[in-house]
Amino acid sequence: MSQNLSGRTVVVAGSTSAAGVAVVRTLSQAGAQVAAVDILEDRVQELSGTYENVTGYVCNLSEPQAVEDLAESVRQDLGPVDGLVHLVGGWRGGQGIKGQADDDWDFLHTSVLTTLRNTSRAFYDDLAASPAGRLAIVSAESASSPTADGAAYAAIKSAAEAWTLAVADGFRQLQVGNESLSAQHSAALVLVVKALVDDRMRAAQPERKFPGFTDVSVLADAVERIFHLEAEQINGQRLPLTAGHLAGALS
Repeated sequence: MSQNLSGRTVVVAGSTSAAGVAVVRTLSQAGAQVAAVDILEDRVQELSGTYENVTGYVCNLSEPQAVEDLAESVRQDLGPVDGLVHLVGGWRGGQGIKGQADDDWDFLHTSVLTTLRNTSRAFYDDLAASPAGRLAIVSAESASSPTADGAAYAAIKSAAEAWTLAVADGFRQLQVGNESLSAQHSAALVLVVKALVDDRMRAAQPERKFPGFTDVSVLADAVERIFHLEAEQINGQRLPLTAGHLAGALS
């Protein structure tokens, strides 16, 4: 893998999930300084101890002040931030519209949307000032084609997409309002999958084919690539990683 992210600092929120570990590994191997953030202290320590250029941070990303403190710590330790990859979330479903439990709604709202709002606000100025600022989230196909059983999940994912596209508009307005900028340099985008799969899932269900699922390694490769694409090309875009293959601007 090319070592061409040297000098870039990337925050990976939700770093100890299967997707998070894959993204941290790929970015680290590409030369980036990675701030691996999660709420699970033992797993953060294990992850940060695996790679020389990965620094671990334990933070409850649903708490605004904790996230502001995190942002300040990352800046002091690693310098200004060039990227934020938001992988915090989870899935909850129910039986039909009336079966969408309040506890599930609260969980999804906090883990998916609140954490995105807090982190994107805390690192917004860094991303806007960076010559290669990137905010990326992972969303689901169901956000645009919701089912009754997955209503809460799809609604929250749709809200997370809307927030990310609003950040993209903020980056666009900064470029328009700054005549000294010859081109837009920051981008916020949505990577869309049916669902993610990893080796542990395959080992647990060897008889299952996982059709249309995207391997976490493909997601990690896509995250690494967005730092090398023109900001105007990807800002405000929903880029599908359909059936495990890169699509659109990433192909």
